[in-house]
Parts: sequence; structure tokens; C-alpha cells
Amino acid sequence: MSVDHVTGRFAPSPTGPLHLGSLLAATASWVDVRHRGGRWLLRIEDIDPPREQPGAADAILRSLDRHGLTWDGPVLWQHDRHAAYDAALKSLQTRGLVYACRCSRSALAAAGVPDCLGACRTAGHASGAWRLSVQDAPLMHWQDALHGPQCDDLRQQCGDFVLMRRDGLPAYQLAVVVDDAASAVTTVARGADLFDNTARQCWLQQQLGLPRPEYLHLPLLLQPDGRKLSKQNHAPALTPAASANLCQVLHWLGQAPPPDLQQSTPAEILDWACTHWSRARIPRRAIALPA
Repeated sequence: MSVDHVTGRFAPSPTGPLHLGSLLAATASWVDVRHRGGRWLLRIEDIDPPREQPGAADAILRSLDRHGLTWDGPVLWQHDRHAAYDAALKSLQTRGLVYACRCSRSALAAAGVPDCLGACRTAGHASGAWRLSVQDAPLMHWQDALHGPQCDDLRQQCGDFVLMRRDGLPAYQLAVVVDDAASAVTTVARGADLFDNTARQCWLQQQLGLPRPEYLHLPLLLQPDGRKLSKQNHAPALTPAASANLCQVLHWLGQAPPPDLQQSTPAEILDWACTHWSRARIPRRAIALPA
């Protein structure tokens, strides 16, 4: 792949401020792309208003800027992209690849199934949660840049999955696939907590005739109790010490920054990281934080 065509992205949800886990993902994505002379885009995934925190999006932008993680071009806001999501869904509807499911969450939970109870597949409902069928999906083979070849059986893993919710909001799988293709993203570096989504996205890309980007799933940071460091688990926001934060995440990423690098500016630290970047040194397992 020519470096002229390498495009990466960082796509946080404005459900809270950035923390060390999100900084690790952002830094790895930024350095990996810049190391190859590529573009790095920023997308704010604000398609779930009930979960969003007022002011979080602006705080994310300021935090990235403070850490020197500059992006190319304007920020892409998913709340502006509903027409594109509707068009993609319409394409799938026209070809009979999706169906409206009216099964309630309580009924699915009671039945112990991950997707539709079955009747909706042929009922022809005009409304409901729109699901993409995986009943005819082959085993999905894809390559992770860190973890190697992968193979997933979507029928066993997740079943028919939702692309558009009952309330008309696009689901994550639809929005991310449509937006990555629209932005010509070639490399998706993200946390390993999203590993299980990849086969679904590959299947959706195939149905929409969209290119498949390269995937690189990064190690998660685990709290002392074993839970993922995340906004949902009340991870603390990043401290103002940007240089120390960058050196810390580069250390966790296996890049071995020298101790005196902490005295440098964020720009100087990122320049060092781009020069010395090695995917081969990234750990393949989660990283446990000390108590």
C-alpha cells in the first residue's frame, strides 16, 4: 500500500472525557498512520443522544489538541450523516438483505437468543429494528495486523444484527462502516474490546460493496479489579500533564520511550514515536494497571 493512500481515524463517542485508555488508542492510531506518512481523521460518534454528556465533545477536541494529536481536515460529526445511513439501509432493503424485527428485548432475553426469534425474517414488517441477515453468511475470514488471521461464524457469534434501531437511530455497525468508507479510511486501529465487531463489519461491507480496511486491535487497559478502563467504569479523565501521559501510553504500547523524553513537548514526543514506531512491539494481551 502506498503511503500516499494511508488514512487512519479516531472515533470517540462524546459520553465523557478522554481517559488513558482512549489516549492509548488515539496515540497508537495517530503514530501508526503518521509513521507511514498518512492522514489522520477525527470523527465524533454522536448518534446516541441519551448517552452523550454535555460538553464532552468539546473536551475531547481540547484534550487531543493539548496532546499534539492533530487531525487532517474538518471533524466529521455523525449527527450530520443520517442521510448517508438511510441511503445505505435503503440499498439493503431494496435487495431484501435486511428485515424489520419487532421482537422485544425482554422476549429475546427470555428465549436466550441473540437476535430475532425467527418469525420476523419472513413477516415483512414495515417497521421495527432493521436487522441484517447472516443466515447465508460464509465463515468470515479477516486479518488483524497484530493478532493475525481470524475466522468468525456470524450465525453462532451474534446472529442477525441491528443496523437501525426502532427509534430510527443508526446502530454502531451501520454508521462505522458507512463513515469509514466515505472517508476512505484504510487503517482502523482501535481497542480490542471492539474485536468482536469486525466480522460483522466485514459482512456489512461486503453487502454494501465497500472496501475492507486494515484492522489493528490494541491492548486494553484493565483496572485493578480486572474491569476495562472505560467511561462506563468511571475511568478518571486525563490529567493536564500531556507529556507524561504520552510517554506512559507509549510505554504500555511497548515502544520503550527513554525516561528523559518526559521533559520534551508533546510534539517532540510524537516525533520521536513516529521515528521509532514498531507494531511488532505492541503487546497482544491486556495491560493490568497497578492498584
